[in-house]
Amino acid sequence: MSLEALRAALPDYAKDLKLNLGSLAADPALTPRQRAGTFVASALAARNAEVIRALVAEFGPELGPEALNAAKAAAAIMSMNNVYYRFTHLLGGDYPRMPAGLRMNIMARPGVDKVDFELWSLAVSAINGCGMCMQSHERAVVQAGLSREQVQAAVRIAAVVQAVAVTLEGESALG
Repeated sequence: MSLEALRAALPDYAKDLKLNLGSLAADPALTPRQRAGTFVASALAARNAEVIRALVAEFGPELGPEALNAAKAAAAIMSMNNVYYRFTHLLGGDYPRMPAGLRMNIMARPGVDKVDFELWSLAVSAINGCGMCMQSHERAVVQAGLSREQVQAAVRIAAVVQAVAVTLEGESALG
């Protein structure tokens, strides 16, 4: 499945999502690799098989094996971190000061430029709703030289990919 097939699978009431998918796929705010990795990591975080297949088929070739692996790793590690750090943030008390005790080695050596991995982690954190992680990754990418517009572009991709996944899941449930 391709991006166009994914857009075609959306119902008429989701026309805005169709349009947004098309425009974000060509948004010049991000490098092609940043954009492709954001789509892939966001698809994995959105957890819809149809969306994952379509967006990995569309954007995976732009990444190459190492960057594709890094985008997958960003979705995987942030799925763990978003739960843990959202917990420590929301409960507070002693939890934020306690060592996490979770392995996160991929974050130190992701196999791609650190700023790209941080950007993909930010997009996944936006989908998963972890404010602490969003703040941390946004700070990291801005310190690395990305603009607020680039940050916004990545989160716009995450938002649209999540909305597409929710819409397709809803349609599937309705039969």
